[in-house]
Amino acid sequence: MQTAANAFQNYLGNVGTDVHPEFETDPSGRTMKALAWFGNQDVRIVDAPIPAITEPDDVILKVTASTICGSDLHLYHGEIMAMQKGDILGHEFMGVVDKVGPNVKNLSPGQRVVASFQIACGECEFCQKKLSSMCDRTNNSLLQQFMYGTRDAGFFGYSHMTGGYAGGQAEYVRVPKGNVNLLLIPDSVPDEQALYLSDILPTSYHAVVDTGVEKGDTVAIWGLGPIGLYAAKWAQIKGASRVIGIDRVPFRLEFAEEKLGIETINFEEYKDIPKRIRELVGEKGVDVAIDCGTFHEPKSLAHKVQKFLMLETDVPETLNEMLLSVRKMGRCGIIAAYAGYANGVNVGALMEKGVRLIGNGQAPVHLYWKEILEEFILSGAFDPTFVLTHRVPLEDMPALYKAFDERVPGLEKVIVDTKFTQGFGKRGESCPPLSRVADWKASTAKAQGVN
Repeated sequence: MQTAANAFQNYLGNVGTDVHPEFETDPSGRTMKALAWFGNQDVRIVDAPIPAITEPDDVILKVTASTICGSDLHLYHGEIMAMQKGDILGHEFMGVVDKVGPNVKNLSPGQRVVASFQIACGECEFCQKKLSSMCDRTNNSLLQQFMYGTRDAGFFGYSHMTGGYAGGQAEYVRVPKGNVNLLLIPDSVPDEQALYLSDILPTSYHAVVDTGVEKGDTVAIWGLGPIGLYAAKWAQIKGASRVIGIDRVPFRLEFAEEKLGIETINFEEYKDIPKRIRELVGEKGVDVAIDCGTFHEPKSLAHKVQKFLMLETDVPETLNEMLLSVRKMGRCGIIAAYAGYANGVNVGALMEKGVRLIGNGQAPVHLYWKEILEEFILSGAFDPTFVLTHRVPLEDMPALYKAFDERVPGLEKVIVDTKFTQGFGKRGESCPPLSRVADWKASTAKAQGVN
């Protein structure tokens, strides 16, 4: 798929943008450690050139904290089009300012900042409304425009379909339009509370706000990874009377029950999810359903075959379950990262029930990150660290991808250290101790009696 997608993208060419993914390198010739993609389930730590100020609005960051996101697994499995060997991954990261371009007046070297996963110009129609993920001027991919009719903003570390920008699972990152795409972090906020402002905090908040969760609503959430857990918490904060989480991983189900007190459904145990939901809430169904899961794991044989034969890129099973589970005139939100086409969507249920189906889109981080920081994190109303289970060094990223993909018991969300963490980072008391993936995978295997 990657060969064909890249060939077609080359045939289409690129559209002009205000900023560009190509960058100059540090004149010293020094290199940095970074995680790069080389193929399906093949990611490696490489020595890569350190980026230099290339455009006048650039900022160079020393990365002090990074992480892995569930959507990174789509890259790991080669399911996002236009990946190229050597692409540096990672779209959730923070650090300290190392260098600034001549046009950057609001930041200085040494300041702690978090980056938004999207690269916004700050000036277009969408950026003026803080809809940073919809920026018109930073993604050069005509392949995305061919598929969707328009283009998202450019994203860090997420394929050439989103601009081909080098990502933040690295020791240094070049941040285009750094005066727009970096948020200053107060000294009182430790890294583990600030890092997720880069993506999963605004993404989960957006899913709940955009889908319209209201006081008294019953809400069902598909997928209990970090975004699903955060969405459940936001739904509670917005006044949901009842939240039901759906997953199949025992640890995640137990984690959600323990941390949030929500009800859960194991879809390995209950094959008919709409039926089980109605057994819990009554024949009316839930008011709101939100897909925080994944498209790359079909449940049924029919969709396993279609996906294997590439007759569809995405799977509609969660969407169909949501359409059947909500009440008449209910609301369904999709924040899970779908990429292409799915067969067999129950359009009849969508129309006949009057369901409001909302593609939440990539979350506009700039619309929410100050609100979340100031009103929820600084006030203590929302502690993002409740999902944080592990802390590892950058060198362990290849093993971490494998563990995350295998859903190793006990693993929910991580924080990743670089060589700059000790000198420039600010880990707090709620941050787990540094560990190695091989050690805690071995401990899990021993606890389960695996030789």
